[in-house]
Amino acid sequence: MHRPLSIALSLLLLASVAVPVHAVEPLDTFSIKLGGYASRFDTQLSVDGGNLEGTEIDLDRDLNLDQDSTIGLVGISWRPFEHHEFGLNYYQDDVSATKVLQRDIVFDGVTYETDTTVRAERNLDTYEAYYVWWAASHENWALGPRLGLVWYNLDFGIDLTVDANGNPVGSGAGFDRDANGDVPAPAIGGGWRWTPADDWRISADLGYFSADISDVDANVTYARAGVEWFPWDNWGFWVDVTANRIDADLKKDDFRGNFDFREEGVRVGVAYRF
Repeated sequence: MHRPLSIALSLLLLASVAVPVHAVEPLDTFSIKLGGYASRFDTQLSVDGGNLEGTEIDLDRDLNLDQDSTIGLVGISWRPFEHHEFGLNYYQDDVSATKVLQRDIVFDGVTYETDTTVRAERNLDTYEAYYVWWAASHENWALGPRLGLVWYNLDFGIDLTVDANGNPVGSGAGFDRDANGDVPAPAIGGGWRWTPADDWRISADLGYFSADISDVDANVTYARAGVEWFPWDNWGFWVDVTANRIDADLKKDDFRGNFDFREEGVRVGVAYRF
């Protein structure tokens, strides 16, 4: 079991002895969330090298790097002033696999031929930061513009292990080629909170951004909707549905190519708030 999920279960036990609930407000002063994320990552990428243009690789279809994962998540929010809120979420997903190639693949200047066996690995660290100015803040609802940034740290490697004739190659100690890069995905939109009943809260965030900045040319969409239930004053449960998309052309020193990434899933956990 992932460590964040173990912590979430521990907090759940603590919640069972918490005090009775008071009416939940649309906005918290501070909150921390721990939980699990049943996610689906759909990734296509290409990495150029030398004079060769990289092949667009579907990580699931071409390299057997599974799309579906269940991972841990931690998040915090802080509203130091009445109308200003900041937040940060973090989660990580690592996957590796071995696959016999069904077509030629060019990655970072190296051609991996059909019928060769390769080992591939993808490590992804994700940081979600946001700021909301709650321009409209009322007794049971709040609405305001939102500036969000999802920062992906991607590490992808591929290694030839068996050639097309069935002969083992390589030492297995590392990767023939790898690419590592930070991919920022900003989004400008809005946030909404609503408390339809004393111990329930509904929330939604939307965002979009398109720009060519420095070494990243990207189109970004972000969407999240959630429900929270607080049977106790400070403790409760939450569930979110999320969908993110980034299509970026990268011109970094260690990652020149394209990164087309879709992320969607359901997050469930326990929350502490005041």
